[in-house]
Amino acid sequence: MTEPAATETTRAAPAGREMIRLEGVTKRYPGQDAPAVGDLTLSVRDGEIVVLLGPSGCGKTTTLRLINRLIEPTSGRILLDGEDVTRADPDRLRRRIGYVIQQVGLFPHMTIAANVGVIPRTLGWDGGRVRARVDELLDMVGLDPGTYRGRYPKELSGGQQQRVGVARALAADPPAMLMDEPFGALDPVTRERLQDHFLELQARIGKTIVLVTHDLDEALKLGDRIAILGQGARLVQYDTPAAILAEPADGFVAEFVGAGAAMRRLRLVEVGSIGLLPAGEGAPAATVRAGQSLYEALDAMLRAGAETATVLDEDGRPAGAVSWSAIVRQTPEPRP
Repeated sequence: MTEPAATETTRAAPAGREMIRLEGVTKRYPGQDAPAVGDLTLSVRDGEIVVLLGPSGCGKTTTLRLINRLIEPTSGRILLDGEDVTRADPDRLRRRIGYVIQQVGLFPHMTIAANVGVIPRTLGWDGGRVRARVDELLDMVGLDPGTYRGRYPKELSGGQQQRVGVARALAADPPAMLMDEPFGALDPVTRERLQDHFLELQARIGKTIVLVTHDLDEALKLGDRIAILGQGARLVQYDTPAAILAEPADGFVAEFVGAGAAMRRLRLVEVGSIGLLPAGEGAPAATVRAGQSLYEALDAMLRAGAETATVLDEDGRPAGAVSWSAIVRQTPEPRP
């Protein structure tokens, strides 16, 4: 498969060692002819966000639960940082992997501090170390420890509870995290805000993350690479978001990506990554930052009724201009 141009994605996927590897993993349930997961081989690099994407019932969540052995595989191997964990103690394994689910799963009778500190206390950390870690993590996910430490889950909004769920998953500083539709139950505005915060947090902590979603736009926004699964968790395509939009592996992927692939690609291309025109004179009708996407530049032009937008650098100074026609050239039809 042709690799996408380096300018087509706003985030470069990590190129480090493998942190998670599934080798021929299969899960069969008694009485079912077809496997829930069939002979799946997949690797996830250190510091990478990999999104499992596919239709309902294709085995995404089952695959996620196989990784930390909430479900035991029928056959195959699962490696965490090179260690075969299919024969390891499952409880110890789960302490090495953070887990975030859509329903959050906070203990309602426990304070926020107690919820976040569950795993460190289980590991035998002393009280002072647990308190320091709880405060550090609440601050990291944007919740003031002095305000939220002593509250109970019912006193928090859905978005705040989800932040606590992320903090709890990070509490013992695990090398990897599994996230099962973590933003799926939230309203669109809160969901997008938490996605942005999640990416900012990931830029600082660099965890290895496997995330399940059924939402294509969420996968394109969050994933360094996307694994598109067919029934039985058959791996149909595993590539960067830009490559999947530009070159779907087959008709199944092309249909799954659907109409609007060209417009979705605009969200992955930074304005500053394409050739800019000289900045025009006078007050610009539309402006956009170099780090924003072409989609945002197009939106600014439409709002201003302009055919070009002035591109501002990090200091807010004009660095050039981007034209409507230049953006159109970035949206070729995908090749099935």
